[in-house]
Amino acid sequence: MTAYHRLPASLLAEPDPFDDLEVDGRAEPTGGLSRPRSVPTVGEVAGRIRPTVLAVDRTLPVLPALAGLFPGGLRRGTTIGVSGMGARSLAMALMVRATAAGSWVAVVGDPDLGLAAAAGQGLKMERLVIVDAPDPTGWGPVVATLVGAFDLIVVAPRHRVGAVDVRRLAARCRERGSVLFHLGDGPWPGRLDLRLVVDGAIWDGPDAGHGRLCSRRTVVTASGRGMESTGRRTELLLPGPDGTTSGA
Repeated sequence: MTAYHRLPASLLAEPDPFDDLEVDGRAEPTGGLSRPRSVPTVGEVAGRIRPTVLAVDRTLPVLPALAGLFPGGLRRGTTIGVSGMGARSLAMALMVRATAAGSWVAVVGDPDLGLAAAAGQGLKMERLVIVDAPDPTGWGPVVATLVGAFDLIVVAPRHRVGAVDVRRLAARCRERGSVLFHLGDGPWPGRLDLRLVVDGAIWDGPDAGHGRLCSRRTVVTASGRGMESTGRRTELLLPGPDGTTSGA
C-alpha cells in the first residue's frame, strides 16, 4: 500500500509573497473558480523545487572563462543587469556551472530565448523552467514567488516595472539567496548590485566571416558593488567554435 505524507509547510510557496503591499497594489483575485490541475501553477513549481541554502554556501560556481569577472563565483542575494549584443548568451553562460551543480533556473517573459543555443552552451535543460510573461499587474508577485525557490531568475520585462516591486524583489533576493538577472537595456527603477555589458562583438568564420559563422569575440565589462572603481573587463568567445563560452 502506498503511503502518502503531507509536505512540511516550509517547502510550500507563500500564497502572497507581497503580502505587505497596500490593497490597491495587489492583483485582483480571479474568483472562486478552480484552476485545471493538469499544469502546475508557478507557486506549485516553486514549492516543489525550493532549495535549502546553507549559510556557508553563499556563492554559485561559474565557468573558468568567467572567473575574471567573478573570482569567487556568483554571490547569492545579488541583482545583476546584463545588456549589450550577446546579453542572453552571457546570462546563460553564467548559469551553466550552477545548473551542473544542481541549481534551478527560471526565465520569465523572454520569448527571444534560444533554447537550442542554451543547450549548446551546456545549460542543463532539465533544470530550466520557462514562465510566460505575466500580466503587468501581477508581474511582481509572480517573480517574487520564484525568488527563493530558484537559485537563478532571469527577467526580461516588456513593461515599465514599478519601483516598489524592484525594491522588494532586491530585498527578497538578499533574504532568500537567489540571484536575479535583469536582461536587456530597458529601464529598471532601482540600483542593481552589478552591471554586465557585452560590447565589441565580432563574428569569426571561414573566408573572413562569409559562410557559416564559427564564434563571436566579445568584450565584457562588469561594474558595481564590491568591485574596483574601474570595474573588471574580460574578453570572451561567446560562443566559441564548439558552442560553449571560452576565453578569447
